[in-house]
Amino acid sequence: MTTKNNTLQFIDKLLDGVQVEWKTLGEVAELVRGNGLQKKDFTETGIPAIHYGQIYTYYGLSTTETKSFVSPELAKTLRKVDTGDIVITNTSENLEDVGKAVVYLGKTQAVTGGHATIIKPSQLLLGKYFAYFTQTEEFAIQKRKYAKGTKVIDVSATDMSKILIPIPPLSVQKEIVRILDKFTALEAELEAELEARCKQYEYYRNSLLTFTPPHLSSCKSTIYKTMGEIGVFQRGKRFVKDDMTSVGVPCIHYGEMYTYYNIWAIESKSFLSAELVENKKLRVAEKGDVVIVAAGETIEDLGKGTAWLGDEGVVIHDACFTFRSQLNSKYVAYFTRTKQFHDQIKKHISSGKISAINARGLEKVLIPIPSPEEQARIVSILDKFDTLTTSISEGLPKEIELRKKQYEYYRNLLLTFPMP
Repeated sequence: MTTKNNTLQFIDKLLDGVQVEWKTLGEVAELVRGNGLQKKDFTETGIPAIHYGQIYTYYGLSTTETKSFVSPELAKTLRKVDTGDIVITNTSENLEDVGKAVVYLGKTQAVTGGHATIIKPSQLLLGKYFAYFTQTEEFAIQKRKYAKGTKVIDVSATDMSKILIPIPPLSVQKEIVRILDKFTALEAELEAELEARCKQYEYYRNSLLTFTPPHLSSCKSTIYKTMGEIGVFQRGKRFVKDDMTSVGVPCIHYGEMYTYYNIWAIESKSFLSAELVENKKLRVAEKGDVVIVAAGETIEDLGKGTAWLGDEGVVIHDACFTFRSQLNSKYVAYFTRTKQFHDQIKKHISSGKISAINARGLEKVLIPIPSPEEQARIVSILDKFDTLTTSISEGLPKEIELRKKQYEYYRNLLLTFPMP
């Protein structure tokens, strides 16, 4: 609390009595609309190039290097980006992506193409300050006013130049950037730590559940059997998304297995009416069963399992199987996320527009069967990694979310000025 109060006092002092002029972007910068440049023009080396699509997905608010390059011959025909210039997007299918900005800080001149505008700031405007301003609600309100189109939305360079920006003294702009850079750096550190922990989690999951050779001394006597030998698969029955409701009998649609469910669950996202379940004689996963998705557009996600630990049964879709055995259900769910499991099911997958696997293919998968105590120990280790990397209540994702909110809070404080 003291740190927050000190920060607020510092901000109050920083902005106290500051003279702020609101000027149009065209008054404080030169705007040059890009031209040409398609993805097929990219080369392995050459002149640095910034494609507008990469600003949505690849760049942060500033960059010293570009992801792509073009030949020197093509670069001669494209608009030039100098160090300190801002490249901003003009076009997207989503209004949210229009007006995304990146400040180029590379040592050599770069180029950009169509659907992007180069903003060359005057001495009144710091590029990074403007890039932060493009993240504010005030910028979004003004951007919406000038947006044209429906399927593809565009804010032209001419209209972009009309957007009003608060212009405090350059020294204040620099201090605002310095403060916000600290928040973004902290968030980036947490993102990097999360990525490292995810890799560590994957490594231990594969190591603990790999059966050739056993990795732990207590696993040396582990036996291996097919899943068909030690358990029973049952396919769900068909229902459609239009059948799903917000209350009723818990159900799992196969599409939700990709987007919503992880290693285990005690509650469902969706429900069905009791009448539908009864009339269609839909099938249910009971507590301790593992729900395994058996159809999808990508082979990589096929076969992922979720241990159902809810006290009430859950109806499953016909593109899923239940697996019932004496094994620890979370142990089985973790096993379905390993390379070893997926390497085995690949040869049994039928591919087309939708890839699928049947019960006979799943029954042939060999699974290591350590003692119940060892299964519990492995689950306990992997649960810690899972919590750290996926939990939105106590893991790194929660910490990252809190940092984002903190950053947005201070960004709004620092970049909100009364408009005349």
